[in-house]
Amino acid sequence: MPNALNRTIHIDYDQVVSDVDKLCARLASLYGNGQVVYARKTVVARIDKRVSINFLDEHHLQMAIPGKYRYGLFQDGELLSVAIFSGGRRMRDQHEGYRSFELIRFCHKSNFRVVGGLSKLLKSFIKDFQPNDIMTYVDRDWSQDSNLATLGFKEVGEIAPQCYLIVNGLRQISSTTSPADAPLKHADESYSVCNSGSTKLVLRL
Repeated sequence: MPNALNRTIHIDYDQVVSDVDKLCARLASLYGNGQVVYARKTVVARIDKRVSINFLDEHHLQMAIPGKYRYGLFQDGELLSVAIFSGGRRMRDQHEGYRSFELIRFCHKSNFRVVGGLSKLLKSFIKDFQPNDIMTYVDRDWSQDSNLATLGFKEVGEIAPQCYLIVNGLRQISSTTSPADAPLKHADESYSVCNSGSTKLVLRL
């Protein structure tokens, strides 16, 4: 894991107001706190949309997305980690049978750290679907050097910062695409924020 002490973390005020418990849990995990569980002591199982959405709503900072395929890690019947994948996508620059999948969401239960959890979930997904590659995006608000490199993911590009309009404490996608063009405050007392963009990573198999 990249050294948390050398990491720059970008958190906006609206996130503190709306998700303070999730923020505190994630920060605690980054600094080595929380109950540690080793993946070898867990069991992988497919989970349904309702279970995955409820888990993400409770423990993930970003919007819950059902995806196409959903996997969970369980210990003694307790769901500790979830990984959400897209369906397979054809790639125009690859052969006819080539399929690329996206790892859309991954998170642990708050106040838990499952060592080796993502690796175990990926291995199960790969065994089931034999993808040619798995791609994902890493939020640069939280990580400039992703520990996914230890699992074989390679950086292939970056996504530009996304701007949001905060209205009554809720985020809306802004029509402004450049942070330089985003006004700090609007006439109706709403205001703009922009994240740090994302890093695109691919695991080629």
